[in-house]
Amino acid sequence: MKLTSVAHTGFTVSNLERSLAFYRDLLGMHLVHQQEIDAPYVGTITGFPGARLRIAHLKITPEDPHTLELLQYVSHPAEPTDRATNRPGNGHLAIRVDDLQAWYERLTAQGVEFRSEPTLVTTGMNVGARAVYMRDPDGFTIELIQPAASK
Repeated sequence: MKLTSVAHTGFTVSNLERSLAFYRDLLGMHLVHQQEIDAPYVGTITGFPGARLRIAHLKITPEDPHTLELLQYVSHPAEPTDRATNRPGNGHLAIRVDDLQAWYERLTAQGVEFRSEPTLVTTGMNVGARAVYMRDPDGFTIELIQPAASK
């Protein structure tokens, strides 16, 4: 018995169209699949019998094995949780970029909320990289990281 790979990362969002505008249109991710579903197994898996969801699957590139799954509960909507990064239960998605400063400037101009300016990583396994945290429309933390230059 063993783990074999990560299938996807899922974020529950309040408005799928707004999230697609952010991830697909602003960040440039590729929409792989979109659907609305209310099959009985969805309610069983989620623990919300009768659940109806709008779902979109995105990838950084079409060949990327990792998928970001965005889920909007059409039925059973709820209030958002506290998104402070120090709160247990919160996570973040880290995306590698080729030019962090250019991404930061472009997204700042588009009104994206950042926690800081791009910062140099000075210790650990990513030493020499530059990174920054930003928020998506639902407050999820997205880390942009530019790996250290090869020596």
